[in-house]
Amino acid sequence: MSKVRTGGGFASIGYTIQKAFAADGGPIEFWRRMKSRNACKTCAYGMGGQRGGMTNEAGQFPEFCKKSVQAMAADMQPPIASDFFNQYSVSELAKLSPRQLENLGRLSYPIIHRAGEDRYCRLEWEEAFGLIAGAMKGTDPSRSFFYSSGRSSNEAAFLLQWLARVYGTNNVNNCSFYCHQASGVGLARSIGSGTATVTLKDVEHSDFVLLIGANPASNHPRLITTLVGIRARGGKVVVVNPLRETGLERFNVPSRVGSLLFGSQVNDLYIQPRIGGDIPFLKGVLKAVIAFSETNTEFIERYTSGWEELAASLREESLEDLAANAGVSVELIQSVAKMYASANNAVFMWAMGITHHEHGADNVLAIANLALARGMVGRRNAGLMPIRGHSNVQGIGSVGFAPDLKEGFLKAMEELYGLPLPRGKGMDSIRSLHAAGRDEIDVAILLGGNFYAASPDLAYAGRALGRIRHCVTISTKLNQGHVCVAPQREGGWAIVLPTVVRDEEMQATTQESMFSFVRLSDGGMRRPLGDLRSEVEIITTIGSHLLPDGPIDFRALRNHDAVRRVMAQVVPGYDQVAEIGRTKHEFHVKDRVRHHPEFPFPDGRARFVAVPTPPDDRSPGQLRLMTIRSEGQFNTVVYEEHDRYRNQPARDVILLHPHDMQRLGIAEGERITVVSATGAMPNIMAVAFHIAEGCAAMYYPEANVLVPTSVDSASGTPAFKNVLVTLVPSQSITEHKPQPW
Repeated sequence: MSKVRTGGGFASIGYTIQKAFAADGGPIEFWRRMKSRNACKTCAYGMGGQRGGMTNEAGQFPEFCKKSVQAMAADMQPPIASDFFNQYSVSELAKLSPRQLENLGRLSYPIIHRAGEDRYCRLEWEEAFGLIAGAMKGTDPSRSFFYSSGRSSNEAAFLLQWLARVYGTNNVNNCSFYCHQASGVGLARSIGSGTATVTLKDVEHSDFVLLIGANPASNHPRLITTLVGIRARGGKVVVVNPLRETGLERFNVPSRVGSLLFGSQVNDLYIQPRIGGDIPFLKGVLKAVIAFSETNTEFIERYTSGWEELAASLREESLEDLAANAGVSVELIQSVAKMYASANNAVFMWAMGITHHEHGADNVLAIANLALARGMVGRRNAGLMPIRGHSNVQGIGSVGFAPDLKEGFLKAMEELYGLPLPRGKGMDSIRSLHAAGRDEIDVAILLGGNFYAASPDLAYAGRALGRIRHCVTISTKLNQGHVCVAPQREGGWAIVLPTVVRDEEMQATTQESMFSFVRLSDGGMRRPLGDLRSEVEIITTIGSHLLPDGPIDFRALRNHDAVRRVMAQVVPGYDQVAEIGRTKHEFHVKDRVRHHPEFPFPDGRARFVAVPTPPDDRSPGQLRLMTIRSEGQFNTVVYEEHDRYRNQPARDVILLHPHDMQRLGIAEGERITVVSATGAMPNIMAVAFHIAEGCAAMYYPEANVLVPTSVDSASGTPAFKNVLVTLVPSQSITEHKPQPW
């Protein structure tokens, strides 16, 4: 196996061709689906919709990546055999890896796993709806919760959160509470809104990007095309990541002939702070900008508050101390500050390397402080950009899938049908998990996702979710959440309802990108997979069974145009969605993009917020561990066991700095046990890697066994990327031979 030294390239093109020919239906059908007018099913960078597949909102074509190819190929699998669940017990299925479960095929009929049994059984749809409605009617709504992944449509998410509230609970949460909730909380505190302040066009016209705590080469590959384009126009890109990533160094962009043939440099400067060192690094850069007299004093005086307090707090820490805490040199911090100071239009991008800490919201505030100091928010071609994960994770939050809706949103829903809705904040994801563990949840409805594998402390999560008496999951394929969690309470059951994917819908649906751009997906690519129903049909049927005599005609809401007309009346900024099915006019959500220095606070000013500097409190024998995704996976879905960009043939590895390996007496290829205060992972291979000293990395979701359930107090986000671990030698391997791919 030759070492991979660049991302993308002909290898990615070859992989795409291979997947197209392997897809059920062949390459012509695969290409037809990729070109269809449907939003991409993977990351939230967004493409597709009415401009056609592989086209972004700027009209650029071809725009696609391995992530979209992997998702499409997986969705085009044939159905699981009709006698499959007669052949295999749940215990046997629980031994399969995430990739093996993903490759079993599509679910094509409802199944049920009853407490005390070790097998899923086929279930008829009407029986399933009867069981679900009966369970809900027999449960106090406060003992239920509703969860959504970012895969679902706006229409389905809106209906399910509305059904939950009409039912009587605000225990409505989504996958962002395990990823970018800290971004929303931090941004709302700083600029009054929790979403990106920029459009795609703004990013493309910037001349400086600070990319911190993100690996778009693996997780949002088309963003690399944008970064390469910025550098080609003379802009600067600074990458801040404890792990040195191949795809953030060089990338052969397949859609650019020159780049494909000769490769493109992605960054101008690569900074590797220690895990948890983001705040001292960002403070250090701001302190240097102040020392260079490069703050925008007019902007600060006219459009912000809190600057004096922030400046005073910065004076209490020396640049040398901040640099030492961050794990980088003073000279590197000053180099970043000089680049930023010379920029006219700066965009700050970050992902879960920033949010997955117990101080995640503070990390975001530190980024916002740096941007505001030079007036880079509230103008064109500059701003703040959280790099959100799943294709519609922002949309499901926009349409109300959250535990604490604003009062105006709730009132609008109440007035529509004259129904009182519950007040008070409901439970977020981690609180729902804990409630389940205390036997306080009798009903849970999960709209897609893999809540189990995405959770911290997997041993605890499995036990806790197994204590839910009645659990309903709406899914397309089997995952660990279906087979590693067994209903434990007497009379309990877990039901899995199969559904169609976005491009198989028989009615159009909408999705919202990280740029607050709402796309219309036509669907229409139905396949003969069995007895599948759409998410909207499933949710409205549950509503009809649960509230047959209520004022809401759930049967009428099976029509997606009818759902969108309701959404337009109550969802802030979504008034244009009412006629999108007819006009095909896609749009940016109103009042999200900040092209003017106007901030939704009573005084109209953005806030500088001083944040404390977290200490590096490791003991000498400990390392800080971050969980990471591979180039061959998307969120909890694993498509390939190998990680091409990191040159790793398998996932049972821990990436370590060579100095740490030498200090701890661990040899390359040695099998060790990784131990945290939460759990342990035995038989893990130690691999020397370009990572900051004192740090380590392992693959998510497997390494969630080690992640504690402690969270950022401001956002409720677990610290998936900041876990103290120790390494215990267990078995030496004399020769480390890569396994064949």
